[in-house]
Amino acid sequence: MRQAGLDPDRDIHTVVRPPGDYGMDLRWLNDGSIDAALVGSTMAPEAIAAEYGWQVLAWVGDHFQIPTVGVAVDPTYVQPDDPAVQAVVRAHRRALGVIRNDPDITVRHMQTFIGRHTADEVRAHYERFIAPYFNTDGQADLDVGATAITAVAAELGVPATVTAAEFYRTAP
Repeated sequence: MRQAGLDPDRDIHTVVRPPGDYGMDLRWLNDGSIDAALVGSTMAPEAIAAEYGWQVLAWVGDHFQIPTVGVAVDPTYVQPDDPAVQAVVRAHRRALGVIRNDPDITVRHMQTFIGRHTADEVRAHYERFIAPYFNTDGQADLDVGATAITAVAAELGVPATVTAAEFYRTAP
């Protein structure tokens, strides 16, 4: 936001909304009720901007490439080696395999929650924002994670007190 001339501490009044259908946010943008919206990755920003004649200020993934697809547990409550956690990890890896290796099924499922887009738009979104970044080995890219942690800490003005290696479990 700062690169677009906005100070998030002074210029922004944030309204937190649950992720999912961003139709209301788009209607509010269109009727002038709000000036900007941060919509989730369930929508291709260029497609929405082109449809309404808007300008994309930034795509968060261009600035913070944070690996977000994974299974996380707090070891103070649940041990990572717990059989239930391992079952979730196995199911998660199967799902990642489908996302990575079967675009047709993935695009059909994506259309169930971003139904306002055509199949071609959903496929374009999948090919640009999803397929290049998914793998099925269950491993996070620690270099990308380290860069993201450093960037977020710098933006927030706090020290980066955790490393990517500490945050992401890399052992299967």
